[in-house]
Amino acid sequence: MSEVPYFVALPFVAGEDGVLAGEPTECFNSNAAVMRAERLARKEGRVGAVAFSRTGDPATRVFSGAWPVPMIVATARNLCG
Repeated sequence: MSEVPYFVALPFVAGEDGVLAGEPTECFNSNAAVMRAERLARKEGRVGAVAFSRTGDPATRVFSGAWPVPMIVATARNLCG
């Protein structure tokens, strides 16, 4: 099977050991990933989010590295105390 693009929104949460990645959400396209990241970044308990894409073969589960979507969303809230 050929490689297909995946678009993902990934939130970040504050933990005892610093900032931790939350649960990723797969999206239909880059615009949807950016909009989802914007919403995720504004949810209670979140310190930010990022939208990225990667390509991979679903049959072999081999994926390339992640590349930021041109519009990255991130908001830092109370990271310094």
